[in-house]
Amino acid sequence: MAEANLTIIRDSTARAREADSPRSPVVHFGSDRPLRLDAGVELSPFQIAYQTYGKLDANRANAVMVCHALTGDQHVANVHPVTGKPGWWETMVGPGRPIDTDRYFVISANVIGSCMGTSGPSSTNPATGKPWGLAFPVVTVRDMVNAQAMLLDHLGIESLFAVAGGSLGGMQVLQWTASYPQRVFAALPIATGTRHSAQNIAFHEVGRQAVMADPEWRGGRYLLEHTNPRRGLAVARMGAHITYLSDAALHRKFGRKFQDRSNPTFSFDADFEVESYLRHQGSSFVERFDANSYLYLTRAMDYFDLAADYGGVLARAFKDTPTRFCVISFTSDWLFPTSESRAIVHALNAGGARVSFAEITTDKGHDAFLLDEPELFAIVRGFLDAAGKARGLNGKP
Repeated sequence: MAEANLTIIRDSTARAREADSPRSPVVHFGSDRPLRLDAGVELSPFQIAYQTYGKLDANRANAVMVCHALTGDQHVANVHPVTGKPGWWETMVGPGRPIDTDRYFVISANVIGSCMGTSGPSSTNPATGKPWGLAFPVVTVRDMVNAQAMLLDHLGIESLFAVAGGSLGGMQVLQWTASYPQRVFAALPIATGTRHSAQNIAFHEVGRQAVMADPEWRGGRYLLEHTNPRRGLAVARMGAHITYLSDAALHRKFGRKFQDRSNPTFSFDADFEVESYLRHQGSSFVERFDANSYLYLTRAMDYFDLAADYGGVLARAFKDTPTRFCVISFTSDWLFPTSESRAIVHALNAGGARVSFAEITTDKGHDAFLLDEPELFAIVRGFLDAAGKARGLNGKP
C-alpha cells in the first residue's frame, strides 16, 4: 500500500510539473493581457504551451495552425515528452508529408483547459500557489481560439495560410474562420461538426460521471490530496474510445477472439481481446492526461454551437468569408457523421464561401483522421497545394 501511495504522489508531481513547466516553448501573458472568457470572467495571468515545425518565410505567409482534438496536445510531430511515443499526427505533418514542414511553418498550441503546459485545472493558481482544480473557470472553443490568436500576435504572425484539425480540432478550425475570417486563408475542418449532438453530450456525461464517481477524485482536489481518480478516468477513456471506432473496425481487429486463451474462464477477467484492448487504452491514458482537464474539455465540446452565435442561422457565421474551405468526413464516423459535414458545406455555400467537400470511404471510424488513410493525405496535399498557389507561396521558405 505504501508503495502504491508513493507511485500516486510521483504521478501527481509529474503531472503538476508538466502542467506548469512543460517541455515545450511557453508564452506567459501577464495581468495586462487577460483572456476574456465566455464565462464572463478574465483569466489572468495565464500561459500557452506550443510547438513549431519548419520555418516562417520572409513574408510570414506560410504559417499553418494545427488544432488538436480532445485528448491531443501540442506534440504533433515530435516525440511526446511524457509517453515517449511519436507525435499524434506524424502521418500528416512533417517533411514531405501533406502538411509539409519543408514548405510550411506549423504551429500547434495546447488548448486552454488542458494539461500539457497551457493554463488549466492542473496548473498552479497564482492567487493561491496551489492547483486550480475546479476553481479554474469553464472554457469554450471560442476561448481556446482567442488564446491561440493571442499566441499568434505574440509570435508576430498576422494571418495564417491554413488552419487544420479534426474533431475538437475541427471545431476550433470552424471557430477560427467565424471569429477571425481575415486571418485565415484556408481551412481544413475534418471529422467535425458545428455543434455537439445530444448523443455526443450524453456520451461525455457518462465519462464525466465515471471520473466524479471515483472516490479518489475528491471533489476535484486530488492533486492537493495526492490521489488520482485513475479508475474513473480509465473507464471514461474506454467508453469514449469505443465512439472513435466503428463496429466494422472492432470486428476486423478483434472479432470475438479470446485473449491468450482458447476457452472462457467463466469469470469477469478480460477474456476477450477487445476487453484487454480497452483496459490498456484506459490505463495508458491516465498516465498522460489530467482527470479535471477531461471534464473541462468535454464540456467545451458540449457547449460548442456555432449557429447559436448568429441567431441560429449557420450561414451567417460564414457570410462573405474570404477563407477557402475543404471539409472532410468519413463514411463510418458515427460520432460526427457525414450529414454534419454536409450541413457545414450548405452553410458555406449559402454564405458565398469557396468550398470543396470530400467523404472518404473507410471502416476506420472517427479516428480515421489520425490513421494511415491515403485518400485523406492526397486530398489535404492537393487542397494545400492549390491554396498555396492562390496565396503566392513559392516552395520552400
